[in-house]
Amino acid sequence: MTAALGTTSATNRTVDLGPAVELISKEEGHRQPLAPEFVSAEDFSPLEVGYDFGRVRREDIEAGPRNIWRYKKLLPVPSNVEEIPNTEPGCTRLVRADRLAAALGVKRLWVKDDTGNPTHSFKDRVVAVALAAAREFGFEVLACPSTGNLANAVAAAAARAGWQSVVLIPSSLERAKILTTAVYDGALIAVDGNYDDVNRLATQLAGEHENWAFVNVNVRPYYSEGSKTLAFEVAEQLGWRLPQQVVVPIASGSQLTKVDKGFRELGQLGLVDETPYRVFGAQATGCSPVSAAFRAGHDVVQPVKPDTIARSLAIGNPADGPYVLDTVTRTGGAIEDVTDEEVVEGIRLLARTEGIFTETAGGVTVATAKKLIETGKLDPDAETVLMITGDGLKTLDAIENHVGPRATVPPSADAVRKVLEG
Repeated sequence: MTAALGTTSATNRTVDLGPAVELISKEEGHRQPLAPEFVSAEDFSPLEVGYDFGRVRREDIEAGPRNIWRYKKLLPVPSNVEEIPNTEPGCTRLVRADRLAAALGVKRLWVKDDTGNPTHSFKDRVVAVALAAAREFGFEVLACPSTGNLANAVAAAAARAGWQSVVLIPSSLERAKILTTAVYDGALIAVDGNYDDVNRLATQLAGEHENWAFVNVNVRPYYSEGSKTLAFEVAEQLGWRLPQQVVVPIASGSQLTKVDKGFRELGQLGLVDETPYRVFGAQATGCSPVSAAFRAGHDVVQPVKPDTIARSLAIGNPADGPYVLDTVTRTGGAIEDVTDEEVVEGIRLLARTEGIFTETAGGVTVATAKKLIETGKLDPDAETVLMITGDGLKTLDAIENHVGPRATVPPSADAVRKVLEG
């Protein structure tokens, strides 16, 4: 199958980022050359990548490597990206979740299980794309502010590429995520404050260090495109078609908007039929500014101070919040939030029905899907995909007081029998 998407306006390129040809402001569509910039000087809105995709065929994608680089013709990366040392994320499994579907009351349910990535979260995808772009722009240090999963991914990707890394985290981050970042021996710095404090610090440092690529700051337009590969994989794994519904966790909101963008690009390119789909957003109640705005019918997201066990989603001032609202409204979806207790039950429900152990963000997704079904917002007869974006081993503290041995017994079959019967 072949297809082409309309060519964007001509731009003088000084870097090789494959089909990427320019940056476009989200608000007013101002165009500018590719550069390590994330805000338009014209309208002060976020910048995103514009493309001239040219000819894209299913068979070429299917013949590609078993990682996200099979979609390199749809990403802002060099044509030889797979030849340069990287963590090779992607091509994670799409699990048909019949037992979870029965528990939730859904007919056809799939779980996109991104716990199988190199550092066990979807962040490996976005970091791999950011690193490829950063290399083209001549950066020498890979950096980020992070709520945990991104810290792991940046430290690992930098180590694999032979780069230095600088990772800033809130000092209250889960111990497991601290250790699984520190092991790569980059510069890991804990900051007294929440993620929004850390993010402000990162923005300041990005302006002071010209050779530091902050993946979610000065190279954010390229970084965020990596989330499209979730959509690409889901569509390919479903036999080159789109699901009818998808539930995505919300932190900054970028992942949700890029999953939508990925679906739209596949349709525009003729790689899938442009069938309708609905996008649903999931937040924890203790950090739910986008959910609150959606419920109130607002198009502006009011910042909040996070207070939730779902720390990987604890961004009180989400950069892409307004665009999440636009996406969900346009597709006919909804946004809900769930309590910490519901998050824990979501983790346990997924584990006992499908054998998948997710971190708190996944618990938010499962619990939100349950709530959306119960409130009639999510259609139980429509094919649905849940995005499970991180491994439960990263957030053991969330469940340590809720699970454990049924009993401690002597080494006796009789004793075991009594417990099982009891």
